[in-house]
Amino acid sequence: MTLEILAMNRFDPARTAKVDGVTQGLLDRRAQTFGPASVLFYERPIHMVSAHGVFMQAADGTRYLDVYNNVPSVGHCHPKVVEAMARQAAVLNIHTRYLYDNVHAYAERLLATLPETLAHLMLTCTGTESNDLALRLAANWTGAEGFVVTETAYHGNSSAVTAISPSSMPGRALPAHVRAIPAPDAYRRPTNDVGADFAADLDRAIHELKASGAGFAGFVADSIFSSDGIYADPPGFLKAAIEVVQRHGGLFIADEVQPGFGRTGDGFWGFERHGVVPDIVTMGKPMGNGYPMGGVAVRADILQSFCDSVGYFNTFGGSPVAAAAGLAVLDAIEEDGLIGNAKDVGTYLMMRLRDLARRRPAIGDVRGAGLFVGLEFVSDPVAKTPDAALASRAINGLRDRRILIGAAGPYGNTLKIRPPLPFARYNADFFVEALDDVLSGEPA
Repeated sequence: MTLEILAMNRFDPARTAKVDGVTQGLLDRRAQTFGPASVLFYERPIHMVSAHGVFMQAADGTRYLDVYNNVPSVGHCHPKVVEAMARQAAVLNIHTRYLYDNVHAYAERLLATLPETLAHLMLTCTGTESNDLALRLAANWTGAEGFVVTETAYHGNSSAVTAISPSSMPGRALPAHVRAIPAPDAYRRPTNDVGADFAADLDRAIHELKASGAGFAGFVADSIFSSDGIYADPPGFLKAAIEVVQRHGGLFIADEVQPGFGRTGDGFWGFERHGVVPDIVTMGKPMGNGYPMGGVAVRADILQSFCDSVGYFNTFGGSPVAAAAGLAVLDAIEEDGLIGNAKDVGTYLMMRLRDLARRRPAIGDVRGAGLFVGLEFVSDPVAKTPDAALASRAINGLRDRRILIGAAGPYGNTLKIRPPLPFARYNADFFVEALDDVLSGEPA
């Protein structure tokens, strides 16, 4: 996450002469109130005032195509979600220590999308809370404290979850109970068997944890390896790694905050592409389409063991308004055909980007699944030299062409293409043509 932000956010207060007076006033207020904790996108930050579908609108009237935000997964301000939240907020909104109908309806519908072994749902407000809770569940079940993640993983920002998020700590040593393994990167690490190599790396890391005395509690991964640079293929390659996890007595925690809820186009969950069944599934961002929601689906025996020794309660997790938003998101995914759209438009988008790559040698690789695509820039196609400067120029050049996008990966040189799921083929065409213009040096 940190490297992704550094690659994308080049805002420098010394350059604020480039912005209008209203935007400058907002920048001054933000600096005064939030201080150095404030993070803004782009060399010239954008003052946003509204959004709908796959577009966001700035105060100056400019409409931007959103190719980045997976929080409004079913589309910005989806009318079903807005109406459901407003209706419920006018009737009842309280915590989960009272009985009310819609949270049970939501849990039943969500659990029905998951493997039967994941029998129970714990509701939270964010993906960070979900992953934090998952670590506690795994440590309690195994009696160990060691976790394995990938080298540029991001899983949230609590103290415990930052410890398993190497991208949040660039240049710093990982805690003693955490080991990081290379991402399943077949572009930079050519291999005849991605799955076998990845499983071997994981096996070595687990042996190290056991030798250190930390033991092995679990392997945490999002199945699209988003912050590592987006690695989706081949489908099924995770199977060998999960067999290693099981052999060592640990748990597989599938972080579905980014690949879940239909984004990969091959099913509701990212892990489905690999034919594996997690012990714990964590979720967040897309659940409420902008309303803070998170959740943990877990095996019944793991949860029972946890609750036998630890109490758990979340004041806002699973509130009636959250459940209403979540139900409306599930309705929109189904009724709007968004999983099929992610498959169709994502396939079309990658085809067009690969055609572009054949004409633009600065594009080293195009990879992904559904509407989650990575496009890697290189300065030398043979040596595969990462070109973060070009990625930054592309991000800001696309912004000038009314397109919002971000970057990912250890070098900050991979465009992270992750639009709301209603993204259409003509949106893909507009994006690819604008990217071609940027790479050709055409003025905006």
